Amino acid sequence: MRFVDTSILLYAISRDPAEQDKAKRANDILAERDLALSVQVLQEFYVQATRAGRPDAIGHQQAVLLIESFQRFPVQDITSGIMRAALDTGQRFQLSYWDAAIIEASRAMGCTQVLSEDLSDGQDYSGVRVANPFR
Repeated sequence: MRFVDTSILLYAISRDPAEQDKAKRANDILAERDLALSVQVLQEFYVQATRAGRPDAIGHQQAVLLIESFQRFPVQDITSGIMRAALDTGQRFQLSYWDAAIIEASRAMGCTQVLSEDLSDGQDYSGVRVANPFR
């Protein structure tokens, strides 16, 4: 199973002409079945998708409907155990807490791959490897 980072969800709804290739790729990914995500990813999606400064911002209700749709995939809650593991991973690999929490949520789901544009493509975080699907 592969873990999906927030950027995939955001590209999937992008109406920016410069991002249309990424939008198509993101929607192709979301049409697959072997995906997982976390509550953190859904929270980040909501905040970024509805942000007033975003040129193609969506409203609250549309964001909620999309989040409900994304819940067709397994969703990892952020537990105190994941938080503690993320603190260790962040320190070990010099990652932000939020990036480390993505790695640790994916590990908790049994994922060996994180699809992300934001983390280093090809980097292995003790058994969880990052792949940039837009390369």
